Amino acid sequence: MNTLIRIRHQLPGRTRLSLQNEWNPGTIESIVRSYPGVFSATYNTETKSILIHHEYFIHARQLVQYIHHFHPPKENNFSYKRELLFGVSALIVDLLIPARSLLGYKQLLRPGAILSVYASRNILRNGAGTLLHDKKPNADTLSSAAIIASLLKGNPRSALVILFMSTLSEMITELTANKTKNYVRDMMNLDISTVWKVDRNGVEKKVSMQEIKPGDEIVVFEGEKICADGTITKGSASVDESSITGEYIPKDVHQQHEVYAGTIVTSGNLHILVEQVGNETAVSRIVKLIEDAQQKKAPIQSYADQLSERLVPLSFLLAGAIFLTTRSWDRVLNMLVIDFVCGIKLSTATAISASIGKAARTGALIKGGEYVEKLAQLDTIILDKTGTITKGKPVVKQIIPYTGFSEREILRYVASAEEHSSHPIAEAMVNLAREWNLNLPEHNHEQIEQIVGHGVKAVIGEKEVLVGNRRLLLKEKVEPAGLTFISKLENRSNAVYVAIDGHVAGIIVIEDAIRDGMKRTINQLRREGVDEVVMITGDKHQVAQEVHQELQLDRFYAEVMPHEKARYVRDYKNAGNTVMMVGDGINDAPALAYADVGVTMGGKRTDIAVEASDVVITSDNPLLLGEMVQLSKRTMSTIQQNFTITIAVNSIAIMLGAFGAIAPIVGAAIHNAATIGVLLNSTKLLLKEERVQWKQPSQLPTTSLVESA
Repeated sequence: MNTLIRIRHQLPGRTRLSLQNEWNPGTIESIVRSYPGVFSATYNTETKSILIHHEYFIHARQLVQYIHHFHPPKENNFSYKRELLFGVSALIVDLLIPARSLLGYKQLLRPGAILSVYASRNILRNGAGTLLHDKKPNADTLSSAAIIASLLKGNPRSALVILFMSTLSEMITELTANKTKNYVRDMMNLDISTVWKVDRNGVEKKVSMQEIKPGDEIVVFEGEKICADGTITKGSASVDESSITGEYIPKDVHQQHEVYAGTIVTSGNLHILVEQVGNETAVSRIVKLIEDAQQKKAPIQSYADQLSERLVPLSFLLAGAIFLTTRSWDRVLNMLVIDFVCGIKLSTATAISASIGKAARTGALIKGGEYVEKLAQLDTIILDKTGTITKGKPVVKQIIPYTGFSEREILRYVASAEEHSSHPIAEAMVNLAREWNLNLPEHNHEQIEQIVGHGVKAVIGEKEVLVGNRRLLLKEKVEPAGLTFISKLENRSNAVYVAIDGHVAGIIVIEDAIRDGMKRTINQLRREGVDEVVMITGDKHQVAQEVHQELQLDRFYAEVMPHEKARYVRDYKNAGNTVMMVGDGINDAPALAYADVGVTMGGKRTDIAVEASDVVITSDNPLLLGEMVQLSKRTMSTIQQNFTITIAVNSIAIMLGAFGAIAPIVGAAIHNAATIGVLLNSTKLLLKEERVQWKQPSQLPTTSLVESA
């Protein structure tokens, strides 16, 4: 029984099991839900797995043991290998004991025929069940008719060819589905049974994973997986976050950084304050997105399903028409063994599933097949600026010293004055001083004054230092010689003015740096057929214009209020455009929801933006935007190829069969070979392509102000 039930993953309160059996999904779900402490159970027929939500104290092994008591008779549990084994046995028996003396209905009593029926029992059961319960035939109904007709005609070998090819097609489909979910299983497979917990006395104690709850402090050592989301309270380490972001370069983290369940400490040790466990962790939410996405059909899938349903009755009508006109069972069989259903339906579902899986492996979560299709149709992209085009974190762009001062001298005094400030701009200047390894002069904490709306006044060593806006310098009566010139820069950029002992020392220009690779991303999107790239921001016009010019965007809108972003998206859609909106914050959520495809990107994305979006990019790499559009176009191209191949090959085979040019066994082989071919064509979307991480070189230009300016 162990080969039939397997634990795929387990987190506190959430377990997924593989069940290789032939139970009705409703029966499986009702059995599992009857276990005390189980809240819900959902069976996925495509992957033959069941997702169970339960009490935290229940272990997956308990569920497996419980299900063992309800397992069906052994004779009903056959894998594909066993089905193929019975098919081969039937072929050998038919060759050894042909029983050609049996005619008519007695043909079904031939040993080879009996074994063929048994080997084909799943196809026969599904074909008849759909016809009886849903009152409409499916692909298995067609195959069942062909198998029975082949046996009545005294040709079990044709029936076995149908069985072999159908089984092989199902095996490829399931293999693709399983490979698609490998990324998910790797993330969910925490493999953590115990964890080091720090008690109130500061003593580390090994406890069960199930005992960990929010508010606890845990220790994770080098080489171990992190079991919960939380914030680092002590220590520093390199963490492999590839399971969350898709980036395979370890991230250096230290105190106050956030870490996530499923990531691995590659070097160093960490003390972590637990914030989320079980189903509330980031990895669990990501997995739920992927699982939900597998269930959402794209319009192209719905079209394929509808087309398939219409073509099955057509095959029966063709078979009837051929029999009435030719009275040839061989030609009738050709009409039954050749159909368009399998190739169209299976290959479309496989291509969409493979596309979602490939995207997930690179760090982009597409919430459903319909968004794969819409991504391929994009012609307009609207980008939020702060946190999307830019990094959302101020950095020092330039230090412009005034006569008599140097860059390093200015930065030393400024960093000392701002050392204990939590303001993002102050942090940018202090961080640069650390990068330059500057020794900061001593300052008197009691002589640092925060002047709200203006800046900081401090005594550093024996010098009075002013750091802030122009109004601060005017208020403190700084000598006017340098103010005339620097006032010209006030509207150009975000500038911080510095004065030392009543004299202008220089300017520190602050910018929210554009993400590495953003310009390359925009060029890539244009090559993929995007006609218009628009930026929308609440920032002031001058700053937005500089970004617009640097990236060569088509249009930009500045000083836009949050509620107005959605209006811009709606206006573009009403003009007939297919619009992608890319953002990361709460203020972007309405616009994300209005767009044809809403995308959140980056590690600073908010939960509400994730909920409102259709695609979630878990890393800060903008190149994934272009890659998702490219992948979606490849997917739709593959589906169109599959449609063309399936219709062309099967139409030719039907014509040859109708004129009696090929035998039924050849027709079955052609049809199923075409199906296998298009399935393999869909599966190639999963082939891994190494993605090169783009790093744009940055420079800090040096400029000096002179008195004569």
